[in-house]
Amino acid sequence: MKQTLMKLPSSLAVVLFILSTLWLSTTSNPILENFLKCLPEQTHSNYSISEAIYTSQNATFESVLLSYIRNGRYLTPTTPKPLAIVTAKHESHVQATVICAKRHGLQIRIRSGGHDYEGLSYVSHVPFVILDMFHLRAIHVDVADESAWVESGAIVGELYYEIAKNSKVHGFSAAAGPTVGVGGHFSGGGYGVMMRKYGLTVDNIEDAKLVNVNGTVLDRKSMGEDLFWAIRGGGGASFGVILSWKIKLLPVPAKVTVFNVGRTLEQGATDVLYRWQHVAPKLPKEIFIRAMPQVLNTSLGNKTVEVSFIGFFLGQSDELLSLINRSLPELGLQKTDCNEMSWVESTVFWANYTVGTSIDVLLERPKGPTDSFKGKSDYVKEPIPKQDIEFILKELLKMENLWMQWNPYGGRMSEISESETPFPHRAGNLFLIQYSSSWEEEGIEATNKYLSLSRKFYKIMTPFVSKRPREAFQNYRDLDIGANLDNQTIFNIARVYGSKYFEGNFERLVNVKTEVDPQNFFKHEQSIPPLA
Repeated sequence: MKQTLMKLPSSLAVVLFILSTLWLSTTSNPILENFLKCLPEQTHSNYSISEAIYTSQNATFESVLLSYIRNGRYLTPTTPKPLAIVTAKHESHVQATVICAKRHGLQIRIRSGGHDYEGLSYVSHVPFVILDMFHLRAIHVDVADESAWVESGAIVGELYYEIAKNSKVHGFSAAAGPTVGVGGHFSGGGYGVMMRKYGLTVDNIEDAKLVNVNGTVLDRKSMGEDLFWAIRGGGGASFGVILSWKIKLLPVPAKVTVFNVGRTLEQGATDVLYRWQHVAPKLPKEIFIRAMPQVLNTSLGNKTVEVSFIGFFLGQSDELLSLINRSLPELGLQKTDCNEMSWVESTVFWANYTVGTSIDVLLERPKGPTDSFKGKSDYVKEPIPKQDIEFILKELLKMENLWMQWNPYGGRMSEISESETPFPHRAGNLFLIQYSSSWEEEGIEATNKYLSLSRKFYKIMTPFVSKRPREAFQNYRDLDIGANLDNQTIFNIARVYGSKYFEGNFERLVNVKTEVDPQNFFKHEQSIPPLA
């Protein structure tokens, strides 16, 4: 990762950059040649792998690489590129990639949707290949069983679309962003607007298929409950390659209600946000209201902060209005603010499309990144005093291109034990904060500027968030909280980020890793280490 490289001594950074350049520019690379020769030998004869392999010798190599890069920070000339990309079209291609990469000393990076905030699914500073899962996107919905099998290369929008095609009264609790890849999102403990009613992705997974370090395909029964526990929130990329997930379909009414109401500082946003943090985690489970503070340019050419209160209710608007105006009258929610629609239509609304947009947009896959960004996260356990909320919003006003999302907890999230899955952030949390800084400018100066602003604001928030450790959400990957080098995993470094992501579950994850991958083949800068 770029940030990791910046922390290294300058001489070592130069050496690593030169080596990465040599790996790519050498036309005759024995490591690559042996890897490529190995692949067809380890693939079932009925499923040729030749058309799934891309190297720099292929005219389309660059487009395949860029198509699932979601962060413009990793489009620079100095960003290391893989020796090869295997766009697996059958599970045997995944098996062959694992076996051959292990045999010939190559690291693999596993990419499903490419949304990893730090690019760990497609960047490494040692010789590596990308195992790209985007062809493995089959979805099989079984309404009678109230379940579905979904392959890791699918995006959540495709899953939502397929569920709705088969049932008008079922849904699933996952991301608001429809282009997020199922593989990483599910395994990290993905959340969405039904989390207060049904919990996270990992709370609704019934089975999985995984390729282990030996290239063997395992399901829940054959992998055992410890490994099945680990991949549901501990990040699948530390333990193997997730081929597919079996999920539990969740009941939804024929009509749900959504709204998006904005309040500026001048319109009392501070008072509403102060009250929101007391109310939102205690509302009925069927209600989710996100608060999103961001800088707004006014028609007069001035700047202010507007807080958008974006709501979802598993029910109709009259009942919602009664509940909200009794519990959060400061918001001033009106009937005209509310829109009733089917559950699948609400997923389009939450993807920031206008009401009435066709659900076909859920099937669209973006081609490459549109801008650069840096994400961070925090958990809040105690209400923030009103004067401090005013301070936070005024500090946000000083920032450029930075916004926050405050996502309420409570409901089902407080009922599940913190050790039920590796995802530990359960009871005791009022809300999760996501910070995002994004920019269109190119060049290292712009990148350093916005990274610095992001870190500055994160520091400002220190008094108001969780402590010892300062917790973080693994799916909002952040190398600032601790990172190993690409080719090694130092346990004491891993413990730092591991305690923030997993708290007391980190040690159990280490034990599982030691059992299933003792030589640490599956690794990245924030992976789970085995015991030495």
